[in-house]
Parts: sequence; structure tokens; C-alpha cells
Amino acid sequence: MPLEDGTRPVVPRAFHFGDESSREDAAHLGMWIFIATEVLLFAVLFTAYALYRLTYPDLFQRAPAHMDVFLGTLNTFVLVTSSIVVALAVDSVRKGRDFAGAALLALAVLLGIAFLSIKAAEYAKHVRDGALPGAWYAYEAFAVPGANLYFTLYWVMTGVHAVHVLVGVSVLVTLMLRTLTGEFGARFHTPVALGGMYWHLVDVIWLFLWPLLYLT
Repeated sequence: MPLEDGTRPVVPRAFHFGDESSREDAAHLGMWIFIATEVLLFAVLFTAYALYRLTYPDLFQRAPAHMDVFLGTLNTFVLVTSSIVVALAVDSVRKGRDFAGAALLALAVLLGIAFLSIKAAEYAKHVRDGALPGAWYAYEAFAVPGANLYFTLYWVMTGVHAVHVLVGVSVLVTLMLRTLTGEFGARFHTPVALGGMYWHLVDVIWLFLWPLLYLT
């Protein structure tokens, strides 16, 4: 309500939450809702994969033989390791070990970049082979009806995931820099925890993509 002089009082930011614990709970709820929307996005892609696999079972069983299982598995190791590192970083920041937390976030960033670099090398190989999506498909080693459909799904699913990894790396870089400046620590670390949740989501999604596209 306005004061006697007609001006409005200055209300502290997020005052309606009452205390820091309530603000943290609200932030986590918001992140869980965001994660749910991301899960819905990938659920659509996984559903498309399942439907086409039911339609072309033989094709989808033969296709992984033309994938680079080594690079896919290496990327799985890299991403799982990065998720562990992020969890350790969040724990370090919560305990007030800001420098250690920032260092771990930096390591996670490097692992994220390594993942994208390996994926780029794999994409380059597919381009050279002609294993491109849709009408651009020209992969002679797997020139069977419907093969372009499999690789179209592969490019779309892994491409969307790679974009999420790139966003995640950007988030981790921001968190690392803000931790180094002392903005995050034992007293306030909610953004670091939320960033960690996003990165774990990226990791979990890849753990579904890896067996579907490379192993089965």
C-alpha cells in the first residue's frame, strides 16, 4: 500500500517467500517443472524412435553395426564422469569450499567440451560417408530401404541433445565464474544446485540415447 506521502514502500526481492528456505524450495520446484518439459520433448523423440523401430525391426537391428560404438561409448564415459564431477562441485560449494567447487566446475566444462568435440568428430565421419539425414542420405555401405530414416532420427536426437550439452556448458561456465567471485558459497548456492540438476538431466538423456543408437 502507498505511504502517507504517496510513494510506495521498497519491497525486498522475493519478499513474498518469507525466508531463504522458501525461496530455495520455490527455485527447485521451478527447475523440476522445467526438467519435466525437457523430458516431454525427448519423450516425443523416443516415441518416434519406438514407432519406427516397430515398423522396421530388421533395419533398426542392423543399423547400429554402422555406428562408431567406440566413440559413442567414450562419450558415455566422458559425460558420466562430468556428472560425477558436477555433483562434487555442488557439494564443495555447499560446504564453503568455493575454490574447489569452481575448479570442479571448470573440469566439468572441459569434459563437456570433450563430449562435443568427440561428437563433432563422429558427425564429420558421417558426413564423409554420406550418412546424412533425409534426402541427402548417400551412405553406400548401408544402402537399404529406410536406412535414411534411421540416420535422420540419429541426427535429430543426438543434435537436440548436443544443443542441450552446449547450453549446459555455458551454464557451468557462468556458475564457475560467479563462484570464483564469491557470489556463491555456503550461505547461497541455489543456482549451483539448479545448474547441477540440468547437467544431470543431460547425462541421463544420453544414457538412453547411447544404447538405443549404438548397442541395440
